[in-house]
Order: sequence, then structure tokens, then C-alpha cells
Amino acid sequence: MTNLRLDPGTTAPDFTLRDQDGTQVSLADLHGQKTILYFYPAAMTPGCTTQACDFRDSISSLQGAGYRVIGISRDEPARLAQFRERDGLTFTLLSDPDHAVHTAYGVWGEKMNYGKVVEGVIRSTFVLDESGIITHALYNVKATGHVARLRKTLGVG
Repeated sequence: MTNLRLDPGTTAPDFTLRDQDGTQVSLADLHGQKTILYFYPAAMTPGCTTQACDFRDSISSLQGAGYRVIGISRDEPARLAQFRERDGLTFTLLSDPDHAVHTAYGVWGEKMNYGKVVEGVIRSTFVLDESGIITHALYNVKATGHVARLRKTLGVG
């Protein structure tokens, strides 16, 4: 199975999802500010916690450079609220339980997990400009060290 891949220069696929509080958030709501959308497999798992806490710890420098951070997973809003509370996350988390948005971004599909091919979330990050155009499409990223590499790529100190 080949996954669709989005390339820099393309318009990010539109979506409307519920956040950790149950409020609907649409891509159109995000226009006007640079946005980092990151897709992760599951709230409160070790790798996803590491990645989320790295974003949390880098949020000041990212916001200072004009970026907002949004995490997207298949978790329900109540679990996302628990995740935010437990780890002191200060950015929006969105719920995509049917993985329709994951599919639109090419981050749902076959991947290797402990030597087996499984279907699931391919940890990935997209950077969007103020108009919703993808400037960076990073697929198959590692949870550990990803935020530091992303900051370097974006020139954020």
C-alpha cells in the first residue's frame, strides 16, 4: 500500500475537528498565522509524551518565531484533555477518531512496528504558512529529537 504524500507548495487539506474541550477547529480558523501540525499515534504513550513535552518545552521560542503548534491524534477529546492536564501541554490537541484527516495528509497507512507491517499512524509533521500552504512535510519522524531538528530546520533558536 502506497500512502499519499503531500509536498511543500501544496495547499493543506481542509478539516474541521474537535479539540480537547470539544470545540470545533477548522483549518480556515488557523489562517493568518504559521502553524505546525503534528500527527502522533496515541496520547499518554511514552513516545508521544516525549514528543508533546518537547513541543511544550519549545513553545515559547516557536511562538516567538510566529508559529502555533497543534497536535492531531485519533484520541477522543476527553483523553486529549487528560493528556494536556497530565503533562501541562499548552497547545491545542485535535481529535480525528475516524482518521479521515490522517488519511488526507498521508499519515495513515502501512508502517513497520517491531518488525511487522501494521496499519496505523505514521508520525509526521507539517509546517503551514499563513495561507495554509505546506512549507515542510516531514514523514516518519522520530518522537525523540524531532522538535530540536524541526527548530533547526525552521531557524528557530
